[in-house]
Amino acid sequence: MQMSAQQIAVFLLSISIMLFAAKFFGEILNKLKQPAIVGEMLAGIILGPTIFGYLIPGFSETFFPQSGLIKIALDGITTLAVVMLLLVSGLEVDLSMVIKQGRAAITTSVLGIIIPFVIGFAAAYYSPDLFHAPDNNRIFLFALFTGTALSISALPVIAKTLVDLNIFKTPVGLTIISAAMFNDVIGWLIFSIILSMMDVSHSIFNFMQTSALIFAFIVILFFVGRKIINRILPYLQTKISYPGGVLNFIFILGFLGAAFTEYIGVHAIFGAFLVGIAIGDSVHLKEHTREVVQQFVNNIFAPLFFVSIGLRVNFITNFDPVLTIVVLILSFLGKIIGCTFGAKITGFSKREALMIGFGMNSRGAMEIILGILALQVGLISEAFFVALVSMALLTSLTSGPVINALLKDKKTKQLFNFLSPKNIIFTDILSKDELIYHLIEHTPNKINKKEVLSKVMEREEAIPTGIANYLAIPHARVNIDKPIIICAVNKIGLPFSAFDETLSRIIFLLLTPENKNELQLQLLADISKKFQSREKVEQLFELDTPEKFYSALKKL
Repeated sequence: MQMSAQQIAVFLLSISIMLFAAKFFGEILNKLKQPAIVGEMLAGIILGPTIFGYLIPGFSETFFPQSGLIKIALDGITTLAVVMLLLVSGLEVDLSMVIKQGRAAITTSVLGIIIPFVIGFAAAYYSPDLFHAPDNNRIFLFALFTGTALSISALPVIAKTLVDLNIFKTPVGLTIISAAMFNDVIGWLIFSIILSMMDVSHSIFNFMQTSALIFAFIVILFFVGRKIINRILPYLQTKISYPGGVLNFIFILGFLGAAFTEYIGVHAIFGAFLVGIAIGDSVHLKEHTREVVQQFVNNIFAPLFFVSIGLRVNFITNFDPVLTIVVLILSFLGKIIGCTFGAKITGFSKREALMIGFGMNSRGAMEIILGILALQVGLISEAFFVALVSMALLTSLTSGPVINALLKDKKTKQLFNFLSPKNIIFTDILSKDELIYHLIEHTPNKINKKEVLSKVMEREEAIPTGIANYLAIPHARVNIDKPIIICAVNKIGLPFSAFDETLSRIIFLLLTPENKNELQLQLLADISKKFQSREKVEQLFELDTPEKFYSALKKL
């Protein structure tokens, strides 16, 4: 059966309405310093049966029907959207970063999974009625789902929060993002087991066969496929039209991986996610290519998926305040306790550990995707689904403000308490290492400069300290009583591996006391906030004296 011309017109109007509402509310949330996906989910709730379905029932029935060809077409688009969203999420996973962060990231992530999982599983298993479990014959699977849903973080939301707070490249920020990456990988491995047990796709393979096929797929993809991808990418980027050829290659592989996992009985999203990791881990994938893919998916397809969440259920009639409060309490306690404890035992201070705990507490796409699948096969009720979405919204909204509050101590931790014109140097040095050595030579004679150089270079080799908008902040915690900040202005620019791939032309050497962990975080954030406007930063290059530079910097 084909869609009529009128149905096609309505379908296209529906897509336009969804994209407009997603962008409108996403921008509002961005202005409020909150993740855009929160606005996109709110847009769906407003367009769906909760608001418009009640106030303007004819609108919802026309543009977002619950059955028929338009509904099938919209479901097809949102399925494609979620597969592409997980492909992009996989591209963001940097396995080398997880390995570099090592014990802290893995310990934080593992405890941040185990503790909320155990709490969620036990609560759902022993109190299924409280969670509105619809099928008493699947209580064990229901409890597995609940534990998993409460234990997984939202990598895209976390990354956005850290960038907004200017702490992405700090030890705390890198630990949070690395732990979230590891959390994603483990989370989707658990999800694959649950999805196969839920029999979402009615696969011809049994559970053991599906598990063996998944294991074989992972081994082949990461030990053979990754090497092949590394060989093919340089050819595509030099011999075929760029970036079209590479984008085509990425999406073909993503859809093939998605098709395979769907065929063997695990949802397509898992295959797309794994392929994304394999491609994103290639040293030959250009940052520009990654950015093009992310912009395309995050601005077109991802919003369609997040809006579709609100179109599925009525969030007022299915809202159970007791269940929602219970889910919120369990999710906050489990994740924050688990991640905070993991960070604390690996050497972070109490305040830093709390920042990591709240940073990892953001939830989002993963819980909702699994929730939609569970809702479709009757594993969970609509009331529980509403509670999960509410939890994702609230945890995403609270992480940023709480971390920001933990960062604040403005009287003692502002940049200009430790920087003066005499510590600003104009230089044309052409080597990054030579510049760092030159900056250290300008520190007071009483400090051990050899030890400082060793620690700064060790930090630089582990994770480059380029930020963005021409800024770099090589830093270290050393044996001193109070912070030391030396600034170099280099009009040529040096490669500090900044996010935006620009050469760093303003370089701050930041040294802080070993026993004051939070001090370094605050000063890093304070410096980074000065460099949010590329245009304003470029005006600094016209200045020719330390006094003029210092005065202009204070006004940024």
